[in-house]
Amino acid sequence: MTGQIITADHRTFNLPPLLRWTVTHTGTVPCDCYSVTFLYDKSMAEPLHLAAGFAALEGGDVMLRGIVDEYIVELGSKGLTATITGRGYAARLLDNESRPLTYQGATLAEIIRNHVTPYGISCAETAAVTAGSVYTVAAGSSQWKALENFCRTYGNFSPRFRRDGKLLASPERTPERQLFIGDDTAVLDCVLREDHYGVLTEALVIDKTRNAMYSVKNEDMAARGGQCRRVVYTPGQSTWAAMRYTGEYQIDRSREEERRITVRLPGSFLAFPGDRVRLKLSRMGLSASCRVMEAENTFSASEGAAVTLTLKEEA
Repeated sequence: MTGQIITADHRTFNLPPLLRWTVTHTGTVPCDCYSVTFLYDKSMAEPLHLAAGFAALEGGDVMLRGIVDEYIVELGSKGLTATITGRGYAARLLDNESRPLTYQGATLAEIIRNHVTPYGISCAETAAVTAGSVYTVAAGSSQWKALENFCRTYGNFSPRFRRDGKLLASPERTPERQLFIGDDTAVLDCVLREDHYGVLTEALVIDKTRNAMYSVKNEDMAARGGQCRRVVYTPGQSTWAAMRYTGEYQIDRSREEERRITVRLPGSFLAFPGDRVRLKLSRMGLSASCRVMEAENTFSASEGAAVTLTLKEEA
């Protein structure tokens, strides 16, 4: 993999050969991130000082576009090196706060125009979504939250970013890529984790303006002995459908980390978030169809390349 930095005055610099690097893809939040280390010389001082953007390239393809959060120059036993770290373009929306707003019959295109486009982000796909009720952006909300809440509430999907930094504000499509991991695959590590902590059994949604409430229950978790309730207050003029969705949303979010499988394989960029993985490891009793939630790719001159895939089993 090779790296480029883009300065605040729009100049592009190719980085020296990378000694080690990590590129993590999530497509959403927590956002994509990277870290690259290379040999440094003093001629790079000015470009690094002005570095605002970063691009990771593999065989001519863009693996990640992001922002530069930090660089470090170190003189030590391994010589003079520099390390750049940063995040994907979702960081631009996470780092900027929206002012309080109330929309009447807003469209997704309008939300993107007000909360996304001003931060230098272009949209590759936009679903035709219109709010069926008043949509409120609360004080203290990030621009990302303003976008994500709208998409989840009225479109029942989460926005995400492509590797080239463009926004996908539309439902996920059936992925074309599929990876098979079986007993004959060179698996370096595989971990199955099931965590019940924080998984809701009930979300009680209350609209204080109308003095109305709606209970959404997680019967599966309750049947396994769980007992965890959250009370959520919604803005005024909430519809019953929006209230139910809010409750389902809270339960779904609490279950996101309930059961996870992580697999580490030799190589890099074998799969990306949204890709399907067919997993069949008889020694662990695992046989499941999964979706990739996160892909962490690492390389070092001493250890080579490896990818750690975080998988979620499909229902």
